[in-house]
Amino acid sequence: MGFNPNPPGAAPEPAPATLDPADWQSLRLQSHRMLDDVLDYVEHIRNRPVWRPMDQQIRAVFRAPVPQHPTDLSEVYRDFSNYILPFATGNVHPGFMGWVHGGGTIVGMLAEMLAGGLNANCGGRDHAPIEVERQIVAWARRLFGFPEEATGLFVTGTSLANFVAVLVARRAALGPAVRQAGLGDAGPRLVGYASAAVHGCIPRAMDYAGLGSNALRLIPVDSHHRIDLAALRSAIAADRAAGWVPFLLVGTAGTVDIGAIDDLASLADIAAVEHLWFHVDGALGALGVLSSEVAPRLAGMDRAHSLALDFHKWGQVPYDAGFVLVRDPVLHRDTFAATADYLQRQTRGLAAGSFWPTDFGPDLSRGFRALKTWFTLRVYGTEQLGAVISRTCRIARHLEACVAAEPRLELLAPVQLNIVCFRYRGPNTDALNAAIVADLQESGVAAPSTTRINGQLAIRAAIFNHRTTERDVDKMLEAVLQLGDRRSRTNSRTAG
Repeated sequence: MGFNPNPPGAAPEPAPATLDPADWQSLRLQSHRMLDDVLDYVEHIRNRPVWRPMDQQIRAVFRAPVPQHPTDLSEVYRDFSNYILPFATGNVHPGFMGWVHGGGTIVGMLAEMLAGGLNANCGGRDHAPIEVERQIVAWARRLFGFPEEATGLFVTGTSLANFVAVLVARRAALGPAVRQAGLGDAGPRLVGYASAAVHGCIPRAMDYAGLGSNALRLIPVDSHHRIDLAALRSAIAADRAAGWVPFLLVGTAGTVDIGAIDDLASLADIAAVEHLWFHVDGALGALGVLSSEVAPRLAGMDRAHSLALDFHKWGQVPYDAGFVLVRDPVLHRDTFAATADYLQRQTRGLAAGSFWPTDFGPDLSRGFRALKTWFTLRVYGTEQLGAVISRTCRIARHLEACVAAEPRLELLAPVQLNIVCFRYRGPNTDALNAAIVADLQESGVAAPSTTRINGQLAIRAAIFNHRTTERDVDKMLEAVLQLGDRRSRTNSRTAG
């Protein structure tokens, strides 16, 4: 006799309440409208300003109290369309050249929608989304020349990927006891090395790892903004003589300021001789391996013990899709794996499929980041993505030539990849160029950023968006000259 959920005389259970729609057809209509609208948004992105500042009235919308009662989806979407969509960062736009942001693709957006529908937790267990991530790991091994046993993991971005790598390097230096006993007396004696142009997340990773940011020696750079190899060797020798324990060497494949690539092959040699963990921060440039033009400059990256990169930059995958690759799978797993009764692994059923991604990083709850990367690589292929990378570098060289030909402008650093740092010549130059950049961003024409090169404030145009053309950088440059001329005339009248 089967189980009867309603024994004789019992009142029937009420229908369970869910968060699914009562009217699926109406939801479909609203969903299709939302999809069409965002497709229109991207298709016609050139007709929009790159960025728009929010006034206080718009900001007030986001000061509303916590909603206690339902709001119709169409009303919430209307607020999105009015108050969020027009005021986004702007990196979808071809005129966005600030910081290091990829442009994303419609393919990636659709994959993100599919991933949201699956709502998979990719911390572990035996299901297809984990296999997708494992396939990306296998592809990454081949793309970057790592051995077949190397392990990989999707994370939010390279800041976290670098932190994961530092923790693995720390585990390699101090042994398994560091996970239970902490750093002890040996931890404070560890030192690592990176160029003075290294991304700020590397000192932060040393901080988070309990070693302190002062345990990272920042080595001067040469005229091409690469780590100075002679200075590096001297620093290592001096630290050993003083009783420190060198354990980590970080090479940069594309510095954030100008895109400089360290001599990675020489760094790999030094790491081998000095018995250091060789890590490469490839957030900006590692995917240059897809470009026949850039790949030769990355020689030596395949010898790294670990590599951090972002598919959401040159790879054009929507945010976020950071990734870390580690040569030694056992050491990687031993740095993070932990046992718990509620996470017991089985040989069959849903709890099978060891090892799980959570064994290789700090997160148990993980989104399905691999799907949008999988779609991007499959739909476009590495050749087309590599062609996009090469084109961004050619556009940067076009901008470099335009700056060099214009007497009112000054190039502040050699163009190495796809980043151009320059400034408008004039009195009080730093303040003038900072104002030009703010004016330019608020105009909606283009959105470069600023940085400092040898102490001088630079206009920094980072060309990562696959939609950006030479005409887009020409428009940006025309606006820089107009704004610079206008402010120079105003300053001259004020001074007079």
